[in-house]
Amino acid sequence: MRLLLFLLLTSRLSAADSTTPGEVTTPFPTITNLAVEWRIEGDDDLDATCEVKYRKEGTNVWQDGMPLRRVPAGSSRGTSTITTWTNRLSGSVFDLESGTEYEIELKLRDPDGGDTTRTVKASTRTEPVAAADAVVRNGVKADLNSVKPGEVLLLADGDYGAVTLNRDGEPGRPIIYRSTSGKAVFSEIGLTNRKWVYLEGVTVNGPVRLNGTEHCVVRRCTVRATYGIKAYKPGMMNACIEDNVITGIREWRPEIMGADGDNEGEGIQFTGSGNVIRHNRVQGFRDCISHMEDDGAAPQQCNDILNNDIGAGLDDGIEADFALHNCRIMHNRLTNCFVGISSQPGLGGPNYFLRNVMFNVILEAFKLHRFSQGDVILHNTVIKAGDGLGIYTGEPFDHARIEFNLFIGGKPPAGDTYGGYSPGRGRAVDVQRFGDHCLIDHNTYVVMGLPFEGKIGTWTFTALPGTDFEAHGRMVEGAVPIPADPAKLHEAPDFKEVHRAVGFDDGESQPVYGPR
Repeated sequence: MRLLLFLLLTSRLSAADSTTPGEVTTPFPTITNLAVEWRIEGDDDLDATCEVKYRKEGTNVWQDGMPLRRVPAGSSRGTSTITTWTNRLSGSVFDLESGTEYEIELKLRDPDGGDTTRTVKASTRTEPVAAADAVVRNGVKADLNSVKPGEVLLLADGDYGAVTLNRDGEPGRPIIYRSTSGKAVFSEIGLTNRKWVYLEGVTVNGPVRLNGTEHCVVRRCTVRATYGIKAYKPGMMNACIEDNVITGIREWRPEIMGADGDNEGEGIQFTGSGNVIRHNRVQGFRDCISHMEDDGAAPQQCNDILNNDIGAGLDDGIEADFALHNCRIMHNRLTNCFVGISSQPGLGGPNYFLRNVMFNVILEAFKLHRFSQGDVILHNTVIKAGDGLGIYTGEPFDHARIEFNLFIGGKPPAGDTYGGYSPGRGRAVDVQRFGDHCLIDHNTYVVMGLPFEGKIGTWTFTALPGTDFEAHGRMVEGAVPIPADPAKLHEAPDFKEVHRAVGFDDGESQPVYGPR
């Protein structure tokens, strides 16, 4: 009998550790990235892996993708509405061609059983531009709500006041409102519940409202407002917000910094999925680019925040809070922000923070609070006074990967606080509260004006490499200046020169930040 019970128990444990593959989906393709979600059962010991290869349909050469991340089932903690997520492997294929079909080969491996290979097909979205045969006509304010699908209305210069647009375009035949001079000026524009409507080149001295929109575009516009482009619940789906200059009303002053500071305004604030926010210049807001939070958030997945130039963010430069999975924050430049990028919390993930550059962040380059789960932080560069990498939370994050980044910190100004907060004591890294499933390795650290010191968990160190953490990490003596007074506005340096000075290779050429 004991032998039978032992065999039954062993069988059940083995079954729980082995992987049973489920459905593979590719939700919300964007213009340059594809998501892959592979639901599974089992793998209680979390050792299943999945290699990724991809190729354009009709070609023979496979390219290696980033492996899918193992995401155990879980739920948020302490949020106003509890969000749950399923047991899965998940990830993204990056930097693809628009309007192109790809084959994606997924090779699942589990030493406990369940190995299998699957191939799926998915297409990126096409660039959202006018059709080649679009009808172009001139117009004034009286013509705004008489435009037909497939038409481009060239707006005369003038003051249009506050308008609500009530016409929808169609797939492949959008309605486009275009100003070639930038002198078609609005006090606000309402696009609530519109589909396939594009704004191009207009000036708006107030908000652009995108609640409930689908496949809408805001391109090459100038927006000056306390609240710039916003899409409240149910949010926007599959939008493209690109090449805009969005300016708020807030100055860079220490006394109004932080979540409790006397600041206001959102540059681009939205909820929804499948949205592309790229090549915008946004400055002078509480949060420059921001997801919605708690009860204000609809599902936020597969959103791309790419190549934006962000400055004077009095709270968060980019707030990626309440991202479910495969949100991609990549190639952004952030200068003079209280917090660089917030993930507070990530809801299972993976959510990607890749190749961003930050200069003169006050508190944290990456704010992983409220039990954030599934943050992938790779190939970023941070230069700031105080702690190079500081994550200060009593609510541990978990299932994070923090690798191949450059963190430059140093001696902070004596006694200065910013919105009641300190930039840290000047450690290379100060990350003490996190879960058992985090990887922190291969990072490069520079400390200016102080002896080298770092703390990860309970381990305080004065040299690298380490053992359990930063087994491949390195410390570098550099001559990279940190901001002497973070309260003053500073211009971002040439990050390529910084990389050369400390021998850091981020693996790519200098990207374009802001409008093209």
